[in-house]
Amino acid sequence: MSQINTKLLERFSNDFAQLLETEYEYNVIVKVDKQNFKLHSLVLYQRSSFFRQELTSATKKNNIIEITLTDISVEAFKILIKYIYTGTIPLEEVEPSIIFDLLVPSKKLGLVELVEYIQSYLIDNKSSWLKLKFTQVYSTSFQDYNFKALQTFCTDILAKHPNLIFDSDDLTSIQENALVTLLKKDDLQIEESEIWDKVIQWGKAKTPDLPSDLKQWTEKNFLDLKNTLSKCIPLIRYFQIPGEDILAKVKPYRQILEFNLWDDISAKLIAPNAPISSTILPALPVREIHFNNPSSIINDEHFAEISYWIDRSSSIYDVTKIPYKFDLLLRGSRDGFTRKTFHHLCDNLPGTVVVIKVDGTKRNTRRI
Repeated sequence: MSQINTKLLERFSNDFAQLLETEYEYNVIVKVDKQNFKLHSLVLYQRSSFFRQELTSATKKNNIIEITLTDISVEAFKILIKYIYTGTIPLEEVEPSIIFDLLVPSKKLGLVELVEYIQSYLIDNKSSWLKLKFTQVYSTSFQDYNFKALQTFCTDILAKHPNLIFDSDDLTSIQENALVTLLKKDDLQIEESEIWDKVIQWGKAKTPDLPSDLKQWTEKNFLDLKNTLSKCIPLIRYFQIPGEDILAKVKPYRQILEFNLWDDISAKLIAPNAPISSTILPALPVREIHFNNPSSIINDEHFAEISYWIDRSSSIYDVTKIPYKFDLLLRGSRDGFTRKTFHHLCDNLPGTVVVIKVDGTKRNTRRI
């Protein structure tokens, strides 16, 4: 776009910004919380499918149409109404939490192109914040199909780090479709018995009136839990769970399983090669994780030792079996050695390892 065209568009945008500020000839009042916004029906009608529908069915009072908006903050609406009038939204000046909070109301107002832009902006520029608020982001991404970019961003991360959800204090708050999508992934790096534990934890939280003591459960209690977990139960790979965990963890809840399924699970414990009649997901082959060393100052043995620290394992991992993927956040020779650069690239990222090579020596300093 030529410089002249850009200046013309800026002038056009500024003129409509002034119209919004002066409220000249307004004929619509939009109420958000306790604040009134004096706006113009022609602009709202043309720019927002939500307002188009509201204006079509609204009745005027003293030549003014009143519309009340709920589930949106005054701060968010100020940003969105300026976008509606001017076509601009300077996200660089807005906190990530506020940008994220624009997603749902943007969809409500029918600003589909803005929904796409916000997702792309957050993923490209605020990925560290998305990871920091991962459970909230993951849950929200499943509220609407139009948040697909965020869904993909989250599920790609969860394949390697499922405990971002499973170990979160907010696990029980996530929606059923978000949990089901996670369970359908074949590349989750977590033991199947742990998945079972978390599914049961989620199901019990979502099922009302369950006694805290399992010994006091009635047949109805188990049936209620079974109904809550109806979409999750078929996604557990029971034959990948060790026998001792089947007895300790699955057997106490066997009543939520179909009789034939529990019969097949029991038979497999006794005769691993016995045929089964249940439709069930097979055990996955053991995944081989090919480790890629992103560092220029530490070797594979160092990464094996760091992995051993993370897992509190009884012995250091073999370099061919390092269970983690390490992403290089900062390289001094590439990004610079300033304090500002370090905090910009590394702050608020959980699971961060800092490795510093002392100049003129063979010594490395590591900090987790």
